[in-house]
Amino acid sequence: MKQLLIPSGKHVYCISDMHLGFPDAQTSRARERVLVDWLSGISEDVSDLFLLGDVFDFWFEYNQVVPKGFVRFIGALAQLADRGVRVHIFVGNHDLWMRDYFEEELGAIIYIEPTEFEFQFEDKKIRVCMGHGDGMGPGDYGYKLLKKVFVNPMAQFFFGWLHPDFGVRLAHAWSGTRKTSTIKAGEVPFDPATDFILAAVRERHAIDQRENRLISAYVFGHRHHPIALELDASATYYNLGDWFTPNYKNAYVLKIEANGLDFVHFQPKS
Repeated sequence: MKQLLIPSGKHVYCISDMHLGFPDAQTSRARERVLVDWLSGISEDVSDLFLLGDVFDFWFEYNQVVPKGFVRFIGALAQLADRGVRVHIFVGNHDLWMRDYFEEELGAIIYIEPTEFEFQFEDKKIRVCMGHGDGMGPGDYGYKLLKKVFVNPMAQFFFGWLHPDFGVRLAHAWSGTRKTSTIKAGEVPFDPATDFILAAVRERHAIDQRENRLISAYVFGHRHHPIALELDASATYYNLGDWFTPNYKNAYVLKIEANGLDFVHFQPKS
């Protein structure tokens, strides 16, 4: 369990699935400006910022090259980091290929697997388990097999030998074939009986209870649907939705503070 001391008056913010670059440059740029504005708005009271995966619709770090674009967003993260904000980034299924770029440039902490945190406020401790959510639970075997290929060091090595112009173009072409299903993912009604992430969360919560870990929230992304579901009187499962559904319908922010957790629907400034 990773312990983080939160200074007095400061808070923790969590968002997920911004998919910068999707579905096209113009739409993504508008969303990027909204995100930058939001980051500016929390700059005075944030101690830790958690980005729970799929920050980018595609990201691959060559030895000397990263995908162009997103400079306003990355610059806003850099400004926060320079002010002492700890930036935590979970690798999602669209940005599996993060290596050390954000660690070196921002001092960010990169996570590959779900991780448990203990946030220590002045007179209270809040324990939370966070992750992206892809590949969790039963089923989805096609993706799980594909992920093994994507994270295979040899596969990454050979992809890295492709010229960046070709490699990035190929990745965007593959993503483009999934635009319709991606956009519609957040419109599919949440069904607790069949949700893979929830099944994994319930199993993990049962183990945590037996081992007296006292986790009060399980926070994930990937689902593209905002969810706040009580598991029992002691814990809640949150899913943070996404930022690309029209009118930010599914964009939610989880704010963790000394008084507890606040799950808030994001509304851009008019």
